[in-house]
Amino acid sequence: MKLTELFAKDTRNLSFEVFPNKKPENLESVKGKTARIAELKPAFMSVTYGAGGGTSQFTLEIAKNIEQNCNVPVLAHLTGISSTKEIVAQRIEELKAAGIQNVMALRGDLTPEMEGKDRTNWPYKHAIDLIRELKEKGDFCIGSGCYPEVHPEAANMIEDIRHLKEKVDAGCDFLTTQLFYDNDIFYSFLYKIREAGISVPLIPGIMPVTNTKHMERSIQMSGCYIPKYFKAMMERFGNNDAAMKQAGIAYATEQIIELYANGIRTVHVYSMNNPDVAEKIMN
Repeated sequence: MKLTELFAKDTRNLSFEVFPNKKPENLESVKGKTARIAELKPAFMSVTYGAGGGTSQFTLEIAKNIEQNCNVPVLAHLTGISSTKEIVAQRIEELKAAGIQNVMALRGDLTPEMEGKDRTNWPYKHAIDLIRELKEKGDFCIGSGCYPEVHPEAANMIEDIRHLKEKVDAGCDFLTTQLFYDNDIFYSFLYKIREAGISVPLIPGIMPVTNTKHMERSIQMSGCYIPKYFKAMMERFGNNDAAMKQAGIAYATEQIIELYANGIRTVHVYSMNNPDVAEKIMN
């Protein structure tokens, strides 16, 4: 099923994201965890590609397992960064052969080795390059990412939304946000993109913070705003792993309930291959 069909329904949807492990020997363990999350019957599950395409060889295998054996719609990530035209063409054919209809087209995160390198001759400098190729070579439902607090490489929000509009015009069918911890930021961003003529579904991405180290890494990568309430939670529970996990799940759940209450029908959870966290939020 294409996710655009799901988004068109008047139902509340919760989806979860999983990622392949870099070590081949851990593949079966990851499959087991994703199967446990699939047992919760989420609206769909997404499978990441890894920074710099580092785990791309496992993305398709996990996505196929979810789609074919767990009976849950799947969204397979595909990133252009570090890829050649030949590799992307091969991945597209593999997705089609596996019957996967939904693809998340992303530029991808820069690895430390890529920082500062000349990108002039890279075939996929931006996600839009990948979106155009997916549109040309297959009948996919195409998603892409966005930053509700401005892409770190954009000069300002106006420029960022202009590039977002270009991605949608190129064939992007829906957008999923980076994590945020203040729902007002999401609502403000939604208003701005609608004003700019972007009418595709906007899916909020929620990341439950279950330990302090995880929190610090998330803030560093996303540069997101941290509300006072969230800071107070970190200060109170940050040194107690069990309490921090419980508080982080509660905070994420409150975000989701508030989004539903304000008319948002689909919410995506960055569940980090953690069936326990996914189950507690779903419950």
